[in-house]
Amino acid sequence: MVVHRDATLLAKAVAARIITGIADAQAARGSASIVLTGGGIGGATLRELAASPARDAIDWGHLDVWWGDERFLPSGHPERNETQAREALLAHVPLRAERIHPMAATDGPDGDDLDGAALRYADELRTAAQPEDHGPVPAFDILLLGVGPDGHVASLFPESPALYDERTVVPVRGAPKPPPLRLSLSTAAINSAREVWVIAAGEEKAPAVRMTLGGAGPTAIPAAGIRGRVATRWLLDRAASADIPVALTRISSP
Repeated sequence: MVVHRDATLLAKAVAARIITGIADAQAARGSASIVLTGGGIGGATLRELAASPARDAIDWGHLDVWWGDERFLPSGHPERNETQAREALLAHVPLRAERIHPMAATDGPDGDDLDGAALRYADELRTAAQPEDHGPVPAFDILLLGVGPDGHVASLFPESPALYDERTVVPVRGAPKPPPLRLSLSTAAINSAREVWVIAAGEEKAPAVRMTLGGAGPTAIPAAGIRGRVATRWLLDRAASADIPVALTRISSP
């Protein structure tokens, strides 16, 4: 766990970590992959990454970009995570179009067929997975997640049927936050990542962070069921960490 002074510093620090993590992965394997998240702190992190003088340490032509969840809306809709990510980062770096993997929109090849859209993304993940990944999804180098005040991650909400869905990509209906229709990686797919980074800022996130790290069950608090293969990092600002015992905080920035 790393705690930073405020949300602005948190976003800058996570952006710097992404640059280092992706550059290291590319040095080791030639290419790398990242899974993006939405939300306020997710968007702020991507904007800081786009603005960083060190961003060219990443070989953008050899980076695959995926999403952990998406609102099932028309392409270009301002509430789609893809739209926000393109505006904040993707339009400003030399990524190859074929290595950007957005989840389906309602005006895509499956139309308003949510199950078909979930299956299509699962097939794309399966195609990208390598034998050394040992599963139907790539072993993502970095998977970014926000956490909601209720403890949800991606579009996996407390007590949701999606939490019991064993498919790689799950259709989400009746989400308690609008819009009700969404696509999400399953818990198992999220946990295939080498590293999972949960980013949280703001006092409204403090109870969920405390319950997650305090041993809550993953059905009541989905964030509690998230584990990276190599590392699980909680990157917080002070407000989000306010309810955590000081003894659990490993690093605190000025």
